[in-house]
Amino acid sequence: MKHQLSFEKPIFELEDQLARLEEQPNPSPAVQDSIQRMRVEITRMTRERYDNLDPWETVKVSRHPERPQTTDYLELLFDEFVELHGDKAFGDDRAIVTGFAKMDGRRVMVVGHQKGRTLKERNECLYGCAHPEGYRKAMAKMEMASRYGLPIVCLIDTPGAYPGIGAEERGQAYNIAVNLRDMSTLEVPVICVVIGEGGSGGALGIGMGDHVAVMQHAYYSVISPEGCAGILWKHSKHADKAARALRFTSSDLMELGIVEEVVAEPLGGAHRNHRQAAMHLKGSILAALKSLESLSVEELLERRYQRYRRIGVFEETGAA
Repeated sequence: MKHQLSFEKPIFELEDQLARLEEQPNPSPAVQDSIQRMRVEITRMTRERYDNLDPWETVKVSRHPERPQTTDYLELLFDEFVELHGDKAFGDDRAIVTGFAKMDGRRVMVVGHQKGRTLKERNECLYGCAHPEGYRKAMAKMEMASRYGLPIVCLIDTPGAYPGIGAEERGQAYNIAVNLRDMSTLEVPVICVVIGEGGSGGALGIGMGDHVAVMQHAYYSVISPEGCAGILWKHSKHADKAARALRFTSSDLMELGIVEEVVAEPLGGAHRNHRQAAMHLKGSILAALKSLESLSVEELLERRYQRYRRIGVFEETGAA
């Protein structure tokens, strides 16, 4: 791995030792036995470490630079993909990718955030932070899919919508609100999966679905840990404390009823095995499509409405 997280250091040190042993031209039986034991120990350490990540470590994994992004999943999940560009009003936002795709013979519309791999791509995509034109593009393509009767698959991976002055002047909050309203009325199944970061309104702008899932080491939150720490403790150095308070890990989201499913990741996270992560994600999407395709439009819309009515807890008191 080019990028190593701090808590993975003991695992990588053991893997380096294993690599040196495996490079020996004619290993003795004793060395072969050591290699076998070391492989077992690496697997045990990796599983134990990743099964016990704290919330801040989960954020680090979700932001791993080698973690699969929307364009990676487009290659691994779908048989065909035809990209659609532009919002017909201002421009083509690179932070959101949209297009027609085929998955096991099923035609779908795909909408997803893209962070970029190289520095050039990240500057063009603004690390997955979309502008209003990105959300207009996404909504226009989803409405097209609804007219053609195509299910919609949304892949969410953003720290939040772009907060710049130009974005605000062009109606950032308004366009996200419009997406929330209009996605709730789409007459086709909408499946949303948080594949990395799911930050604030930037995630919600393409996150209003019938089936919402989250990858095992992703997070879905009203605000980033750094943003929360800046508000509550006046400094981003308290991000780890904010991460614990926000309760945004996959297990928290399931417990709170925010998502319907946690999609398992390969041992050591999706960044270690893109293909296996894609297989797990594909199985999740296909199962969700199968469960939703038998519903009538009326049932689909009512089910979607009730899904969001159930989220949250409140207490009623008598009149004073």
